Amino acid sequence: MIDYTEGSGKEYHIGVGKGDVGEYVILPGDPKRCAKIAQYFDDAKLVGDSREFVTYTGYLNGKKVSVTSTGIGGPSASIAMEELVKCGAHTFIRIGTCGGMQLDVKGGDVVVATGAIRAEGTTKEYAPIEFPAVPNLAVTNALVKACEKLGADHHEGVVQCKDSFYGQHRPETLPNGQELLRKWDAWLRLGTVASEMESAALFIVAAYLKVRVGSCFLVVANQERAKAGLPNKQGHDTDLAIRVAVEAIKDLMSQE
Repeated sequence: MIDYTEGSGKEYHIGVGKGDVGEYVILPGDPKRCAKIAQYFDDAKLVGDSREFVTYTGYLNGKKVSVTSTGIGGPSASIAMEELVKCGAHTFIRIGTCGGMQLDVKGGDVVVATGAIRAEGTTKEYAPIEFPAVPNLAVTNALVKACEKLGADHHEGVVQCKDSFYGQHRPETLPNGQELLRKWDAWLRLGTVASEMESAALFIVAAYLKVRVGSCFLVVANQERAKAGLPNKQGHDTDLAIRVAVEAIKDLMSQE
């Protein structure tokens, strides 16, 4: 493969190299969320800021850890994971936001993904559609344990991953709307707990690269509760989901 960095020693997209990041990395979508997450690290320093990829590295319980933003969607998330693995990372936790789907999933709750529906395009370039997108069991169990420790109202289950935000929120206006609505109904009937945009790509790429990954999300709101005439409070503070990820990493480190 061509070295687009022309010998800089840094990865082309994320702008960091070996030694710049820890083996454990938290992956938010929003670059602005990185500084907030880094506040939970000791001696955190900005080590990369390139495109949508912002990276801080610090320490948890004396071990080097990092946070790198991925931007929105599977394409950039897969790039981040590919390049972070080249830099030495082996365990990842995505922390982001989602929309609830089942009626008991409310704004402000936390969702831990146990699998992801591959309703996006990135994973099709990595694996046949029959291959399931599932997270690492140890990472997932650590996230659930952290939710319980922190007293978070949480749900575990399959999440839907898509490429079009507005395909979820106004499918009836799109040329392919009937197909989107038909599949959305199927996901609901199958018990899908939430909808987001990155986990399927991360789960499949992690399987290919033989690394560990899990996902947890803040539920912003639930359009199905709104449709049903139920209270539909919104949650926008991601701090609880961040603390869940940090506690999970500490737990995983203690098992080494």
